[in-house]
Amino acid sequence: MGLSEKLDSGEFVVLAELEPPKGVDVSAFVSSAQRIKNLVDAVVVPEMANAVMKLSSLGGCMLLQDKGIETVLQACCRDRNRLALQADLLAASALGIKNVMAVEGEAPSYGDHHKARPVYDLELTELLEVIQKLAGGRDMSGVELEGAPSFTVGATLNTGALGAVNQELAALDKKIAAGATFYVTPPVFDLAQLAGFVKHLQDRPIKIIPNVLLLKSVGMARAIDMHLKHVHMPGQIIERLKSAPDRVRECVAIAVELIEGIKAHGYGGVMISPLGWEGRLPQILEAVQ
Repeated sequence: MGLSEKLDSGEFVVLAELEPPKGVDVSAFVSSAQRIKNLVDAVVVPEMANAVMKLSSLGGCMLLQDKGIETVLQACCRDRNRLALQADLLAASALGIKNVMAVEGEAPSYGDHHKARPVYDLELTELLEVIQKLAGGRDMSGVELEGAPSFTVGATLNTGALGAVNQELAALDKKIAAGATFYVTPPVFDLAQLAGFVKHLQDRPIKIIPNVLLLKSVGMARAIDMHLKHVHMPGQIIERLKSAPDRVRECVAIAVELIEGIKAHGYGGVMISPLGWEGRLPQILEAVQ
């Protein structure tokens, strides 16, 4: 059963985010994906996350699709204009990629090419509307296509924006109208905070996919607490890591507990972001089967 069918059926879906390489040696990237092939429903290939130049999402998805691994393409507003975005979406569909996630993309100032000029020709909702229009058989200019793409479409949802819930819900309604069905959240470490946002969703017909980011150290937890304003890092997690005799094992245990909690609360699924700890993914995924 593919990702689309599992989402439609209400089954809990498991996504893994795997960063493509900064270079053309794709052996570790492909190997990591193959190790979890039977443990996840799809692999999300980010498009130059944090504005760090890497192999493209489209290229990474093609590599994994060739190995029989379902993927989620990221279409990013930051780097391409409306012509290039549409061209990439058509190419992705023609190559068998069935899922796409629209993202805004972090500003180049966050990354490793500070002189890069951001594009942002389309806003996130406009990009979703373009995907919807392509699926209807026409491009953004209204010209009829020779064959229309078909995607399961996702987007982002800032569930950490508790101080601007109404604004976030208004943006969400536009995304729903534009055809997005699943929504990936910022990293979640506090399930109570997530529930506090989700209660405002009422009967909106969407699948929430919380993001579980693997912690690696006390320092990483503290940095998240200090610098990511829409991510709440509970103090007890920092204390757990400080007092743990085996911090690596504790980091893995925290991830497993979060995934189990997300599943128990009835969310649509989970996306796990290992950020260099791809080797830990099989252990975590097997623990939550």
